[in-house]
Amino acid sequence: MGDEAKRTYLVVIDDSAEARVALRFAARRAAKTNGRVEVLGIVEPQDFVQFGGVQAAIEEEQRLRIEGVVSSAIGEILDESGVEAAIGVRQGHPIDVVREFIGEREDVHALVLGAAPIGHPGPLVDHFTDGDAGKLPCPVMIIPGSLSDERLEQLS
Repeated sequence: MGDEAKRTYLVVIDDSAEARVALRFAARRAAKTNGRVEVLGIVEPQDFVQFGGVQAAIEEEQRLRIEGVVSSAIGEILDESGVEAAIGVRQGHPIDVVREFIGEREDVHALVLGAAPIGHPGPLVDHFTDGDAGKLPCPVMIIPGSLSDERLEQLS
């Protein structure tokens, strides 16, 4: 089966526990459906800093941190599932980056987001389950951040 025929689950990752739960779910789902996982880390633009060099240094530091988070998360989760994965890091406002990424890629079969177990579920969950949900070319899967590994296995 070629890569073009595989279901691709897009997971937006950060350093939150719920993002790791979403990645675990996507990896298990991909393993069971002969799919693959695309992991996207997003470096958010910094508020204006008067000195451009300082702003560039802050953005580079954030990029390195996100790349470390993505590498760490992908290594531990995908090693156990054995699925194919691709990693990408982009810079920009998260909602715009996700929308652009999905618009560029016809192979994305689902956007998998983790919802915080307590309080606000997160800005991406809010946005992509509100007025924009009907405009996406793929389903959105919201994975509760409170799910145990056993329950994830049952559901995936």
